[in-house]
Amino acid sequence: MEEAKHIRVYSGCAHPQLSQQIAEYLGIELGRVHITHFPDGEIFVQFEENVRRADVFLIQPTCNPPNDNIMELLIMIDAARRASAARITAVLPYFGYARQDRKDRPRVPITAKLVANLLTVAGADRVLTVDLHAQQIQGFFDIPVDHLYARPVMVPYLKSLIGDNGVVVAPDSGSAKMAMVYGDMLEAGLAVVTKRRINATTVASSHLVGDVKDRICVITDDLTSTAGTLCAAAKILKANGATRIYAAVSHCLLNDVGKAKLLATPEIEQLVTTDAVPVPDTLDGKIKVIGIAPLLGEAIRRIHDGKSISSLFYIDKH
Repeated sequence: MEEAKHIRVYSGCAHPQLSQQIAEYLGIELGRVHITHFPDGEIFVQFEENVRRADVFLIQPTCNPPNDNIMELLIMIDAARRASAARITAVLPYFGYARQDRKDRPRVPITAKLVANLLTVAGADRVLTVDLHAQQIQGFFDIPVDHLYARPVMVPYLKSLIGDNGVVVAPDSGSAKMAMVYGDMLEAGLAVVTKRRINATTVASSHLVGDVKDRICVITDDLTSTAGTLCAAAKILKANGATRIYAAVSHCLLNDVGKAKLLATPEIEQLVTTDAVPVPDTLDGKIKVIGIAPLLGEAIRRIHDGKSISSLFYIDKH
C-alpha cells in the first residue's frame, strides 16, 4: 500500500452534524461528496475533490434506517477505492446489526459477520467504531479494527451525579463486564439485575444481585431502542431502596415506543448518552447528550499519524 499523503474526512447522510464537529476538531474542512438517489431509490455517490493517495475517513453510523446507511457507506467506500485513495477507514460510531452476532436459534444468520464481510470486500482498509454490542465482532473482520469506548466521555458527568454514593448496575448478565469497568472508573459499587426476554419488545426483570439500598444507581448498557430493559431494571432498583436512578447508554436508538416508556418511568431521572447516533429529541431534558466528536477526532488524528490510540480508553486525570 502506498503511503497516504493527506487526510480527508467525509460524511454520509446518517449523521452530518457529528462529521462536521469531527472535522472542526481536526482543524480541517469536511470533504465534499455528492450523495443522491435515482428515482428508483438507488444511491449515487461522487467525491467532488481529488482523493488520490489520500488517507480517507468515511463517517457513517449505521443507525436507523440501517439498510440505507450501510449501503450508502459501501458505495462511498467503493467510490473512494476506485478514485485511488491510499487508505480507506470506515468510521462507524455505531455498528448496526451487532446484536445478530451468533446463531442462538436454528436457521438464523450471523448478520454482524455479513456486514463485516461487506465492508471488507467493498474496499475498507480498517474500521473505527465505538462500543460494539459484542467484543468478538472485532474478530469478524480480516482488517484492523480500532474499538473505542464511550466511557471516558461519559464518566466525568456520571461522577458528578453519583458522587461517592454510587452503584453501577448491569441490567442483564450480558452487560455485567461493562458495568464492572464503569464501576472501577466511577469508584462505585456493582449490582446485577437478571432478566428474561419475553419477545423483541418485552423484558421481564426478576432478581437483583447486590445492595442498592439508600444508594444512587447508574444502569449501564451499550444501547437501547425500546428502553424495556432499562425501565424494568429501574423498577426493581427502586423497589429495593435505591434513592436515585440514572441510565447510561452509548447509543440511544429510542423509537416512539421507547420514548413513551422512558417518559412513563419516573424511576429513571435521566438517560445519559452520546451523540454517536443522532438524538433529535431530548424529551425536555430527560435525555442528556454528551459529545463524542473529540474522542473520534483524536482517534482519527492518531490513526493518520501512526500513533497509539490506547490512551483514549482512559480518563485524563491531569
